[in-house]
Amino acid sequence: MIDIVASDGSIGRPDKTGTPGSRRVRRVRMTGAERREQLLDIGRALFAEKGFEGTSVEEIAAKAGVSKPVVYEHFGGKEGLYAVVVDREMRQLLDMVTGALTAGHPRELLEQAAFALLDYIETDTDGFRILVRDSPVAQSTGTFASLISDIATQVEDILGMEFKNRGFDPGLAPLYAQALVGMVALTGQWWLDARRPPKAEVAAHLVNLAWHGLDGLEQKPRLIGHRKN
Repeated sequence: MIDIVASDGSIGRPDKTGTPGSRRVRRVRMTGAERREQLLDIGRALFAEKGFEGTSVEEIAAKAGVSKPVVYEHFGGKEGLYAVVVDREMRQLLDMVTGALTAGHPRELLEQAAFALLDYIETDTDGFRILVRDSPVAQSTGTFASLISDIATQVEDILGMEFKNRGFDPGLAPLYAQALVGMVALTGQWWLDARRPPKAEVAAHLVNLAWHGLDGLEQKPRLIGHRKN
């Protein structure tokens, strides 16, 4: 039996006679929640592939088998759909990073944070591609920069305790947290397409640079070049 897909995405089937003109379609409609999730999945894939500007409401609606007003009904337009997709991806990545920062030696915590980001890139590649693009939505949150800042806040506490134990100024922990998280994030952007060397090796090299840099940290760093300001 051949299913009939209606313009609203519902599925129907002809009656048992199968004769032309006598078909009665039984529609199986998606619930509002199911339709919303379908549109989010389609939008996520298209935004990752084509970016915000390259994706149209018409294309989203066509892939979902619905009319454009259905997209507007759920999200108010392409911008609203994009904003929800970005927010979900940000929460997913932030949860993975913060969840990875379990108790342990500070160097091990750095390893956990590096692995968390690389795991996300590996398993949620489309989501990461969306996050690293500039958001066209006019808002103070929902950008990759704000996400990095949120993750750095989690790292501040770790660095602050380590600085205090070593006699350094813990007030500088936010600066170093931004630097460390930014280094991992930018390396992750490069690894997104390169995928070489393997993930564990990338994490090891990141931690090697970060940890041994911290291990030899000067309490009062100095400039050796001619420029002093």
